[in-house]
Amino acid sequence: MDSPVFALSDQYIERLAELDPGFATSLGIPGRDHLMTDFSPAGHEAQEALNRQTLAKLNSLDQTSATDRLAAGVLRNSLEMAEREFAAGEHLRAIRVLAGHVDYARAVFDLMPTETAEQWSVVAERMSNVPQAFAGMRESWRLGMQRNVVAPRRQVLAVAEMLEGWAGNDETSGFFPALAEQSTAVAGAPVAALRAAASQASAALLTTAEFLRKEYAPVADPRNGVGEERHALARQRYMGMHVDADDAYAWGLEEVRRLDAELQKCAAQIRPGASLNEVRRFLDTSPEHSIEGEDNLCRWLQDLMDQAMDFLITNEHFAIPESIQKIEAKISPAGGAAAQYYMPPSEDLKRPGSTWYPANGRSRFPLWSEPTTAYHEGVPGHHLQIGMAVVNREKLSRFQRNEFISGHGEGWALYAERLMDEFGFLERPEYRLGYLYAQAFRAARVVVDIGMHCEKKIPKDWPWHPGEAWTPELAFEFISARSSSDEAFNRSEVDRYLGWPAQAISYKLGERVWLQLRDEAKARHGAAFDLRAWHTYALDLGNLGLDLFKQEMVRF
Repeated sequence: MDSPVFALSDQYIERLAELDPGFATSLGIPGRDHLMTDFSPAGHEAQEALNRQTLAKLNSLDQTSATDRLAAGVLRNSLEMAEREFAAGEHLRAIRVLAGHVDYARAVFDLMPTETAEQWSVVAERMSNVPQAFAGMRESWRLGMQRNVVAPRRQVLAVAEMLEGWAGNDETSGFFPALAEQSTAVAGAPVAALRAAASQASAALLTTAEFLRKEYAPVADPRNGVGEERHALARQRYMGMHVDADDAYAWGLEEVRRLDAELQKCAAQIRPGASLNEVRRFLDTSPEHSIEGEDNLCRWLQDLMDQAMDFLITNEHFAIPESIQKIEAKISPAGGAAAQYYMPPSEDLKRPGSTWYPANGRSRFPLWSEPTTAYHEGVPGHHLQIGMAVVNREKLSRFQRNEFISGHGEGWALYAERLMDEFGFLERPEYRLGYLYAQAFRAARVVVDIGMHCEKKIPKDWPWHPGEAWTPELAFEFISARSSSDEAFNRSEVDRYLGWPAQAISYKLGERVWLQLRDEAKARHGAAFDLRAWHTYALDLGNLGLDLFKQEMVRF
């Protein structure tokens, strides 16, 4: 499209890809895959300068057309948010078990192709730059320490433990050595260079872990939560709208009450008279509700998503372009995320979208809670939403196609689970129980995230620990009662909430907005309401903050 706003968006993406090679790899932009992102203060300052210059240029451009208005609004919101976060020093304390700089630096290797010797050479060069990347992180963290802008100690120690796990116990174990050994199956691959780089990368992980334990942890923030001020900034980041903490906290508690009752009803259909824990234990241990082996699980998940895709296309619930009708189910590398996650397709769509399932050393997998997760991560969840943005080159700027506001994106994905329930895909009681647990778990997240960070009390009329202040131990107990996962996962979730404030609330509060907007559209159009058309209109807007989203959806 011949538009100065779109041209600026393109220029911003290209320049950001130069400054952030990890971002370039995620988009499939060639030429930077051999480099690591610069996490040093200089690297952050270069990105901040780009943001500031781009915002000034954006504000000087004509934005009278509908497409330019929306494109400029999405880009402006992101740039202004980045400026606020930089001013608050968030880049100097991004130490967290998920979505921090450490996780970002490792996960970029999951996206790199490894079929040819040439591709392995690129991996080797990038791997050789890992020590420099982690040195840059330590430099930024030291600057944060000098300014008393520090991360919570609990996160610091959890990240140190994660780094030690990735490093392994010797030169043949750990993430990077295991990746290097995969190259032995490809003729001509630079195996020796990969092994040497892997050893150096593992050493950098251990050096960073030691720094966090010995130098950073003693001066880290001793509090578990981040306080109302930082949480309000995070709420704006992940929701793209103002969220009143008191209102969200009260709503989350009522939603938990509602879903607790629904869980009891559904469990009674599976094993009448049994408690929720007994039903969950039965589904976790019963052979007829499980599958053996990673390969079999991967095939089962692939079939599940293929069936969903076929149904949505055949029944014309969505208009899905052929270019994104393929999605791949994969097993994620050991030591990574504790939950299934989605990786978008590359900009050119040569790399399809994919879901990644963490086996975590298990060989048997209960299935009852997996369908709802597959619909969330795959179709009609993240894959359809993000895939549609990738193919909408004429309607969306390059920045819009690659933006992700969690309240909108995760809200859609949770809404997608509900949609598949409405379509009848979760009629089997055990699958519907998995869906209800997913809903209850996300509602519980709203309560404990806001409760811990904003120092709320458990209501005095609540039957469990009335009037008490939230602690990580109480949060673990509260979410475990509403989780379909095991103890290790639930404990990791508490670390996630504490290290990634307000992100976890975006799922249920985002879904709340999607449902409110759908109800409003139904009320406006009455019998003429067309759900397929409403979905198409909404997804064609791309990913955007919820304030902007609400403004645009009134036009439907």
